Amino acid sequence: MNREKFSSRLGFILISAGCAIGLGNVYRFPILAGSYGGALFVLIYIGFLLLLGLPIMTMELSVGRASQRSIASSFDKLEKPGQKWHLIKYLGIAGNYILMMFYTTISAWMIIYFCKYASGSILEYTTAEELGNVFGEVVSNSGLLFMFNAIVILVCFGICSLGLQNGVEKITKGMMLALLVLMIALAIYSCTLSNAAEGLKFYLIPNTDGIKQYGLWQVITAAMGQAFFTLSIGIGSIAIFGSYIDKERSLTGEAITIMSLDTFVALTSGLIIFPACFTYNNGVTADASTVGASFLFTTLSSIFNAMPGGRIIGALFFVFMIFAALSTVIAVFENIISFWLELTKFNRKTVSIINIILMLVLTAPCILGFTAWSGFQIGGKGIMDLEDFLVSNVLLPVGSLVYVLFCTSRYGWGWNKYFEEVNAGKGLKMAKWLRPYLSFVLPLIIIVILVISVF
Repeated sequence: MNREKFSSRLGFILISAGCAIGLGNVYRFPILAGSYGGALFVLIYIGFLLLLGLPIMTMELSVGRASQRSIASSFDKLEKPGQKWHLIKYLGIAGNYILMMFYTTISAWMIIYFCKYASGSILEYTTAEELGNVFGEVVSNSGLLFMFNAIVILVCFGICSLGLQNGVEKITKGMMLALLVLMIALAIYSCTLSNAAEGLKFYLIPNTDGIKQYGLWQVITAAMGQAFFTLSIGIGSIAIFGSYIDKERSLTGEAITIMSLDTFVALTSGLIIFPACFTYNNGVTADASTVGASFLFTTLSSIFNAMPGGRIIGALFFVFMIFAALSTVIAVFENIISFWLELTKFNRKTVSIINIILMLVLTAPCILGFTAWSGFQIGGKGIMDLEDFLVSNVLLPVGSLVYVLFCTSRYGWGWNKYFEEVNAGKGLKMAKWLRPYLSFVLPLIIIVILVISVF
């Protein structure tokens, strides 16, 4: 099978980072940072990124590059005869589909809110209560959501159908570069606001307020959870891009670059949000209990509507949010397409058409979960929250645990083969002395995260 490759290293870095960078970086991270002690939380978060995210990302990239396959057949190719590691493919692809079953709907919300700011129709609402009602009207308008959700699905699968270089790489590179420029411009503007200094002090100077309020264990577990989930590791959505590169550069160095971009976006979003909150919202950011869409569409929207030039700032902010969302959608759709290409004889365009139809059907429950099916709940969670819980709290940690065990255990691919693959090429190498940590400690940490996440 002739396999496409990225045309440049920049393409690989930006697209892999685009998969990792998502909406959670943009509003969930600043809320958690604000709730749990600002800079102190950030330092703990970065520590866990290095301890958890980096090694697992290198393992997923190594499996992808060594096999030159997606999760559909990467384990089949690398496992020993008679082993069953390949069964993880079904868990992985299920994670990709379930993630998209609600993520495309959230992407549609972003497009709708961009339209509201571009037209100026939302500016007449100033209080969080009024804007909460506006958001309620949006999510309860099933026809509108079906239309914009279909646009997201058609556009993103359309891009993927053009191929890796001509579609995914070309479009995502441009989108990611525009995202970074937009973020930096918004951060610079936000830092010129009247109370920006107070917001930056809150965000960047460590304090123990979060620990006093919530306790050290809760702060640590919150940072650990955010560090683990932010990189989208465990369901093969990063491994696919490893399969599109050669052995010119070591994977540890590449993973650090991807992770650094992901972290830069998260940190920069705080530089946008905190100065604005301290200038136009009396220093009120949010607390850990409000992590969710309500903060984005009520608190932040009320801030935009209060500031001079808020229509333009709001529109640009939601353009940035759209880019963050669609970069993830395109990356996951590419993984889904590769899955089908490896397991069927269909071509890329046929697979795209089949999956457009599939996704239009599979996203319906999430949209209807706010209206006709709003009564369907399990444990107090509606359909969107259940889908999110299943991916974030179950499939990502379980999939990550499988990758770690596969790469470090003699009953899997094995440490020696992983170590050889991850260190092939120029750049930073994985140290051999880390083997005990990666083989024994890291799996235990993932199990702890899984237990905390579920229970």
